[in-house]
Amino acid sequence: MIKFSPKTFGHDLMAGLVVYVVALPLCLGIALASDAPLASGLIAGVLGGILVGALSGSHISVSGPAAGLTAVVASQIAALGSFSAFLMAVVIGGIVQVGLGIARAGFIASFFPSSVIKGLLAAIGVILVLKQIPHVLGHDTDVEGEMAFVQPDGENSFTELVASFFHIQPGAAMIGLLSIALMIGWGRIKPLKNSLIPVPLVVVAVGMALDWLLRMLGSRWVLGNAHLVQVPVSDSPQAALQLLTFPDWSQFGNPAIYMAGLTLAIVASLETLLNLDAVDKIDPEQRYSPPNRELIAQGVGNMFAGLLGGIPMTSVIVRSSVNIHAGGKTKLSAMVHGVLLLISVLFIPRLLNSIPISALAAILLMTGFKLATPALFRQMWVAGRQQFAPFIATVIVIVFTDLLTGVLVGLGVAIAFILWSSFRTPMRTFLERHISNDVLRVELGSQVGFFNRASLNKVLSEIPRGGHVLLDARNTDYIDPDILDLIYDFKSNMAPAHGVRLSMLGFADNYPQLSDRIRFVDHATHALQASLSPDAVLDLLKRGNERFLRGERLTRDLLRQIEATAPGQSPLAVIFSCIDSRAQVEHIFDLGIGDIFSVRIAGNVVSEKVLGCIEYSCKVAGAKLIVVMGHTACGAVGFAAQLKHEQKDALEATGCAHIDVLVNEIQKCIEPRSSMATEITPTYVDEIARRNVLRTMDVVRTESSTISDLLATGTIGIVGAMYDVSTGTVTFMDEGKIVVTPTGFEPVLPT
Repeated sequence: MIKFSPKTFGHDLMAGLVVYVVALPLCLGIALASDAPLASGLIAGVLGGILVGALSGSHISVSGPAAGLTAVVASQIAALGSFSAFLMAVVIGGIVQVGLGIARAGFIASFFPSSVIKGLLAAIGVILVLKQIPHVLGHDTDVEGEMAFVQPDGENSFTELVASFFHIQPGAAMIGLLSIALMIGWGRIKPLKNSLIPVPLVVVAVGMALDWLLRMLGSRWVLGNAHLVQVPVSDSPQAALQLLTFPDWSQFGNPAIYMAGLTLAIVASLETLLNLDAVDKIDPEQRYSPPNRELIAQGVGNMFAGLLGGIPMTSVIVRSSVNIHAGGKTKLSAMVHGVLLLISVLFIPRLLNSIPISALAAILLMTGFKLATPALFRQMWVAGRQQFAPFIATVIVIVFTDLLTGVLVGLGVAIAFILWSSFRTPMRTFLERHISNDVLRVELGSQVGFFNRASLNKVLSEIPRGGHVLLDARNTDYIDPDILDLIYDFKSNMAPAHGVRLSMLGFADNYPQLSDRIRFVDHATHALQASLSPDAVLDLLKRGNERFLRGERLTRDLLRQIEATAPGQSPLAVIFSCIDSRAQVEHIFDLGIGDIFSVRIAGNVVSEKVLGCIEYSCKVAGAKLIVVMGHTACGAVGFAAQLKHEQKDALEATGCAHIDVLVNEIQKCIEPRSSMATEITPTYVDEIARRNVLRTMDVVRTESSTISDLLATGTIGIVGAMYDVSTGTVTFMDEGKIVVTPTGFEPVLPT
């Protein structure tokens, strides 16, 4: 139902007028580019505005003959031999579109890769440019006479292009080239570009004025009828019925008619759905246009176009965007533009026949250039061969054959890349270095289909004898039965035969024949603890931080680790760090349950209780390494420095009675106030934190004879580290070597 609102009526009338002046030359130009009677473009424009406008569910989409259909229309007219036979194909195409809408097939556009769609539009642009260059130069042999242009002339775009340079009509060429220059200049002058006057209307008006001027001057450059628009002229609206052309129903049994109709339906539907989605995105009110209803509306419009002599139509992005920018609010604006086109056909056909063909060709040539700009080809090249190959294949095949073949070839190339990609990387593989051994983790995707079978089989068959593989299906929603058979066969036969150990996760809930099981040790055990040296433990921590930075944490079954460590613990290291909430050591070093002791206190300062924890960790529990870890932007260190700078104590500054014991320890790393820097900068605070780590290491060694003895015998090691809270990186001091700091700690010198 069409709703009229006094608030939007004026906006819609003005927008309809603006769309009309843009659509009029485009309707004629697209018919010209399609090798169809010029009146057929006007008929399609009238039906697209009035009929489709009334039936469509879109508020601001405008339908009519589209540049995207010129190639397929021209090729089908030539293939079928006559325009009347082509009209029957248009009727069939409209019926197919209605059927697609009823079948709710509005989602089909989502299955065409963007590279193919861009290739389709670029190819149309190339064809428009090639076909319009002869007309811009006045080589209009294919439109001499009123209806001769509907018959094939035996030339293709390339032969016509070459011939045009030997048959230039000076007057037409002047108008055509000036029209191109006008459109280029119009788009570069900001006031003109932003004005409400559409440049196609200006081009048509200037072309008509130049033709009139040539006639007045009696120039030999004057344009003949062959170089002007030729809409049949009628003396009355009743006589305008002669503009109508009817389908050749004798072609009912011709299979080519039905193939042509199917081609038109597919291309027109695809272009409509893509344009509809684009129009909804630029709608200021962000309204939704139902795609299935749009297919039905377009199908009805194309059925009537075929019955009355019009070329096929689609939703058109150019006219729709003009409608939006002109202030159109409802579908009334599209209907107004259709009514104005009808009035033009009925009452001013003689005015239409004074439009130079070269001016229309210039409009279409620039339209084609916008569809196939060098920037688009460069953009697709930069996007990579997976995008560029389908794109360029679509362009080349459409230009040299036809649109449907080109789209199918482009789609085939895109599918080939998808299959190749599925064969090469249908899943992610990681070599996980666990504390006990290396494990190849194969992370399956969300959908694992038949096409992934060859690649998964390749990965499994390349696992060396004695290796370990983990199949991870925790993020998988569907696994094809053929894939399940492959995994089951590998588990039952291939893995045992090759001495490969197999672990599995994420299968038990949905695939009972494949139970979950972790067969590698992913936590610290007593045997592992006894076998590792302090250097080996340090290397494990380094690798853990590297994984943390890459976002590739090891696969762990935490519930299984809880069960395995319940009887006892055998941590590999004790990490003495700050309580800062950003310095979570288990995450930073990618550790599991039972792997380390964690001692945390603000500013990582030493007390008797801390020393007792560290001594127990190493002497009793067997930890092989002590890591004293400070961090950047440490609040405790910065607070201690600020208090010393201002000569305040913690109780006075905070009201907290027990912070002084921490602050006093940290301040031992700071030079006397008389030598302090005048400003407490982040760099200064970080340097104090680093020195605090060194001092803490020194205190641990000198004040604990237990630790000192273990260090002297090489049973344990001690190392300092700084964690960068802004990057996640852990930097070990002295290049990560295990060191025992010397006695005689010196405070940081002023800078």
